[in-house]
Amino acid sequence: MTTDRVTRRAALAALAGGGGLVGARRAAGQQQPTLDRLARTVIGFPPGGSSDTVARLYAERLRGAYAPQVVVENRAGAGGRLALEAVKAARPDGATLVQTPASMLTVYPHIYQRTMRYDALVDFVPVTPVCFFPFALTVRADHPAKSFPEFVEWAKRQPDVVPYAGPAAGAVPHFLGVQMARALGLRLTHVSYRGGAPALQDLISGQLPMVLLVAGEVAEFHRSGQVRILAVSSPERMPRLPDLPTFAELGQPDLTAEEWFGVLLPAQTPAPLVEGLHRAIAAAAAAPELQEALARLEYRAATSSPQAFAERIRAERERWRPVVQESGFKAEE
Repeated sequence: MTTDRVTRRAALAALAGGGGLVGARRAAGQQQPTLDRLARTVIGFPPGGSSDTVARLYAERLRGAYAPQVVVENRAGAGGRLALEAVKAARPDGATLVQTPASMLTVYPHIYQRTMRYDALVDFVPVTPVCFFPFALTVRADHPAKSFPEFVEWAKRQPDVVPYAGPAAGAVPHFLGVQMARALGLRLTHVSYRGGAPALQDLISGQLPMVLLVAGEVAEFHRSGQVRILAVSSPERMPRLPDLPTFAELGQPDLTAEEWFGVLLPAQTPAPLVEGLHRAIAAAAAAPELQEALARLEYRAATSSPQAFAERIRAERERWRPVVQESGFKAEE
């Protein structure tokens, strides 16, 4: 079972009830949409993945609330940057928005310094995050460490560096591992993979001792006993995996980190359009049906004000700056 298959199945289950959701909205007498024309949500990844799933779940509920129709446009390339570049160049009329993972806004500025063609806080108007999801430190099912403290002691006893994998070189889990190694005095080295699924398969087959992946990618494998999650990076325990401790509980609050998907509009978009989109997304995020659909992916639906979202981007960008610089990582630009 691959992550994409799990994601697609969850998406289909959520969207299968879409007609009922639309009917319920109409029956509730929803206010007039902010736009009177079609809107596009641009994402930087192919159909079928988690970013695509989340965008389509929200698009379903934004139809009739923000615009008469909201479609998802997949514009993959350059690790998600092509979508941001396209929306940066779009007319600021509220009809083109982008949904992007946090890394494109908070980590990429430090690893693609020569080729970055956008600045999140200059070229866009941050509207709101739409969901959050943590990472999980995961080991093989037969690993001798049964807890995070035992893993730390095990890693310190190893004669060589301990390899770990994330979903991609330069992604947040890569640098979370760098931060972990520094904080705990471990010798860890990142192994680059293209996506979490192949890294997870190599963990299960015994080719890796540990991975740092999105918790939703490994949750079912943990439940089935194929791998063992030792800790998660969320601020609080995950509702569907309540027995798993957080890094903060284990005495490592600096390892608290969540990825998120957020929505932005082109710079100079008029405030009433920003406010209308924010209002529609906040209403969508509060819907129990959408919350449940995201929870099946181990994601948490949540929004914030545009001002708070801009501050989050700024703060997280500064958080990762010294970690990336001290790691010495250089992206192939």
